[in-house]
Amino acid sequence: MKKRYGVCFGMLALGMTVVGTPVGRAQSRLEANGGSGASSGSATSMSPAPAPAASSPADLDRRIEALEQELSELRTELTARKEAETVAASAVAMAPAPTPGLAVAPQDAAKPPEKVTVASLLGPTSVSGFVDTYYQVNFNHPADNGADFRAFDFRSHQIALNMIELILDKAPDASGPAGRTGYHVSLGFGDAMNSVNVTDPGGLGFAQYLKEGYFSYLAPVGKGLQVDVGKFVTPMGAEVIESKDNWNYSRGLLFTYAIPFFHFGARAKYTFNDKYNITGFLVNGWNNIVENNSGKTYGLSFGWNPDKKTAITVNYLAGSETPTLAAGSLPVVNTNNFWRQTWDAVAMYTPNTKFSAMVNFDYGRGDRFISTFPTTVSPPVYWTGGAGYVKYSPTDKDYVALRYEYYEDHDGFTLGTFPHLHMNEVTATYQRTLASHLLTRFEYRRDWATRPIFDYSHFAVPVKQQNTATMGLIFLFDSRDAK
Repeated sequence: MKKRYGVCFGMLALGMTVVGTPVGRAQSRLEANGGSGASSGSATSMSPAPAPAASSPADLDRRIEALEQELSELRTELTARKEAETVAASAVAMAPAPTPGLAVAPQDAAKPPEKVTVASLLGPTSVSGFVDTYYQVNFNHPADNGADFRAFDFRSHQIALNMIELILDKAPDASGPAGRTGYHVSLGFGDAMNSVNVTDPGGLGFAQYLKEGYFSYLAPVGKGLQVDVGKFVTPMGAEVIESKDNWNYSRGLLFTYAIPFFHFGARAKYTFNDKYNITGFLVNGWNNIVENNSGKTYGLSFGWNPDKKTAITVNYLAGSETPTLAAGSLPVVNTNNFWRQTWDAVAMYTPNTKFSAMVNFDYGRGDRFISTFPTTVSPPVYWTGGAGYVKYSPTDKDYVALRYEYYEDHDGFTLGTFPHLHMNEVTATYQRTLASHLLTRFEYRRDWATRPIFDYSHFAVPVKQQNTATMGLIFLFDSRDAK
């Protein structure tokens, strides 16, 4: 553009020079000759022809007109170029954003690439789990190096593996990209998993390492009705299978004997709001994937949070749990008529971040003792118990917890011992978080009963009490925490 302006000004200057010089010379000669005509030298210098004729005013006028015409054309061309450049700039400004993958804006190209993490690779699926080990001393020093009437921590005087767990989870989400379907698979290894699955009629090897495995569907009913089908843990009780999620390291008597560990079947949960939720169950029964009779177990769970500090849950299960008995191909007793009914209630109160309290009550009845030769059926048996917990956390890395339990197995059905047996236990636990994913627990527990049921020393007479000291070490991992 600047080059064109220079050409224009140069042409104009040349034109003025051509015009001005002959005119000036002509005026000078006219003055010198008294107004006579111009000499032939001027004509010779302006014309390539050798003719001595002088340039006339008409020739000069024609030359001036030609220069003016050329200057006008140059100005027109410059104006057209300016207009073309303005239109092109407007088109660029109004152009739509480039399609991803086809073009990258300069500012986008300057952005650093997003950091790739484990969580971003897994998407809506999370991978988590833990390793749980312990060392326990039983002050009764039984010959089998064990601890009586414990759910999982039944080994003493050795470094024991309670459980290793690996969890894959994808929760259903109607509003998210993951969609309304989900799944949950939990695999476990160690003494805890063997204890959970050992009573399955299918045998320990049938699903020995499967703690939970179910798929989920969030049905478009109201705010969302979540339906799970498969194997899942029971809704009952104040404690769960994983040590890390309990206040104490060992499991209590109610968890071990009063309620089931898991169910196989279907459940449907509907949450009305942040205060009320309800869940219905249709399952095979207690602790069995493979059914032991032709009956089914039905259940209902109701959750109520009257305020942000209080949570109450009430559970009810009912159904036949007695295995089918037959003499040859003929049934001896219709065990489907012997319904086991279990009531469970848990209430928790958390007034602040440092203190929490919890109570648990269980009652079960309906099973029968059956003899086949001759066929006799006992009256319904029952069992009941209660537990109380308190927890105090002076810092976010420490807490102390205390548990007391009372359990009565009125007919000796759940414990497999004496009828009219009453048991008590008290447990004190201290937890210290060494790192964000490493927990340590130190625990002292005392159990006592109305009859001598605890092994003592080397096959000596059983005693009425048992005292143990335990140190647990739990390492946690979660893909959502990976950086």
